[in-house]
Amino acid sequence: MNRRDEIAANLAEVNEQIEAACLEANRAVESVNLVVVTKTWPSSDIEILVELGITNVGENRDQDARAKQQELAHLPLTWHAIGQIQTNKARSVATWADVVHSIDRPELIAAFDRVTQTREEPLEVLIQIDLDPTPTDKRGGIAPAHMLDLAQQIIDANGLNLAGLMAVAPLESDPDVAFAQLQKHSILLQQHYPEATVISAGMSQDFQNAIKYGATHLRIGSLVLGHRA
Repeated sequence: MNRRDEIAANLAEVNEQIEAACLEANRAVESVNLVVVTKTWPSSDIEILVELGITNVGENRDQDARAKQQELAHLPLTWHAIGQIQTNKARSVATWADVVHSIDRPELIAAFDRVTQTREEPLEVLIQIDLDPTPTDKRGGIAPAHMLDLAQQIIDANGLNLAGLMAVAPLESDPDVAFAQLQKHSILLQQHYPEATVISAGMSQDFQNAIKYGATHLRIGSLVLGHRA
């Protein structure tokens, strides 16, 4: 099987699973966006994905992502920056990302605000919420109690647009519990900022759980592109 056929078969299976999960959750499949995580994979795979109808891709390595975006700038893609970002990378990330999923501290907001005010369009950003009952700094995220404060700082920034929330289900925990909490946080956020409707949740191992609790953007990599040797 050639690479295109492999990706097409994997993508078809993932789309079937998304459709089934949406049906079970009584949701329109159009309400869920698939962001294919293309980190570590070559530009040629992204070109295949576009041929197969994918319009959203996710990257977490700034240097690699910037090179891919420049090479593929002619394609109709929305580029999502996923994973933690150092403040000194904000200027570079802002050159290629359309959406940043991991805003979790005031310093990062300030760094992006300084470098995005000359963009033609504001940078779409998501607040990353830490759902771990025993938080660590390893996966990033802000405590839910500080969500609204951080949201207001984003609103006050000139070059940023608050789009919603992102979270990763804690390891060795029930993803249903985690995503139910995220949905509650999203409802609260939208009471204050009605336009912040995005819920970025669910990866290859738990996206069906995330769909049950309102996820609008799924970050799926290995089920579509496979595993690196």
